[in-house]
Amino acid sequence: MSTWTTLRSFPLPIRLLVVNQFGVNVGFYLLLPYLAGHLADDVGLSAAVIGIVLGVRNLSQQGLFLLGGSAADRLGARGVIIAGCALRAVGFGLFALSTSLPSLLAASILSGLAGALFNPAVRSYVAQAAADRRAEAFALFNVFASAGALLGPLLGAALLLVDFRAAALSAAAVFAALTVAQAVWLPAQPVTASEATVWHDWRTAVTDRRFLAFSTALAGMFTLQTQLYLILPMQAEHVTGQPVAVAVLFVVSTVVTLTLQLPLTGWLHRRVSRGASITAGMAVMGAGFLLPLLRVDSAPPVLRLLPVLAAAVLLTVGVMITQPFVLELIPAFAGQRLTGTYFGLFYLVSGVLAAGCTAAVGAAVGSSTGVPTTAWLLTAGVGLASAGAVWLLRRGGLLTPAAATAPVAVS
Repeated sequence: MSTWTTLRSFPLPIRLLVVNQFGVNVGFYLLLPYLAGHLADDVGLSAAVIGIVLGVRNLSQQGLFLLGGSAADRLGARGVIIAGCALRAVGFGLFALSTSLPSLLAASILSGLAGALFNPAVRSYVAQAAADRRAEAFALFNVFASAGALLGPLLGAALLLVDFRAAALSAAAVFAALTVAQAVWLPAQPVTASEATVWHDWRTAVTDRRFLAFSTALAGMFTLQTQLYLILPMQAEHVTGQPVAVAVLFVVSTVVTLTLQLPLTGWLHRRVSRGASITAGMAVMGAGFLLPLLRVDSAPPVLRLLPVLAAAVLLTVGVMITQPFVLELIPAFAGQRLTGTYFGLFYLVSGVLAAGCTAAVGAAVGSSTGVPTTAWLLTAGVGLASAGAVWLLRRGGLLTPAAATAPVAVS
């Protein structure tokens, strides 16, 4: 089935949220890749202050995922999605208009909170609406998200020919349009009534040892995805001496996703178990980071790029194998009532751990002009360790829906 045929085969709410994910990534990458440069060149902030502004945005998002997930469970995913997109529109609008540190920090907090709201809420909504087609729906999400992540920076670069404000206001307009579209067309889902408190829900989730082990094991997926923006571009430019090599990585990665994601997920869904798919995907991601260790220093620049390009391709393929089944499994751990909470906790735990791993990779790189062997071995080790952890969970029967539908609380 083609991408468009697959999209049309889903009900309107999922079609809308898939297109929403495309728009979210277009709007996000319209602004974020160019924000640090704007803060340095136009606003005149120091590198340390820029780090604080960007760190506050990331902390606001990562730290509040659990809150956003609980809000989706308690208030309904539709309202939380709409609120998140509206807040992102306001936050990005503030980036366009702000030059003082307090207003820039306010923009960062609003932008981060927005992501913490709509990220788990969207996935909770899709998990409930897609029923037995969750893996396929999340694969479609990945396709449209990748397309948005490619188009956004290109549009941002074009708008920067005017100025940063044009790019930021355009990004805000994208999120404003998404807010209106969902307010008009996205139907509400029934909310399961509960007498339990939010604290009880959080305790149920955070004491679910099975799910915490799963989330910890999959932190490697986020760690390695981040390297598409860190060591892979760094090495591509280093070995070729051409900044355009970085663009080649992103274009090839996106083309691979757009071409192979849906058929690959469909094939795996029919023939391979979820746990085996996730294990294989993490192993592929990790093994790919060994390829840049191949010595091709004497080759022409185009050939010197091939090991890095192959690593990016294997990373992309590994994500395509892994991600839909990871997102499909989370509701199996959560049960019917706490889907949003579990998505929020998953992104919180794996995101925090991934941030620590990425910091370690950055420390391994240090001030090197290229990427040292230590960094490649570290990233490969993270992927292979994650694959081994998932394999152990699968071998222990901890990834089967039957074992995961009733969270285990630990007193």
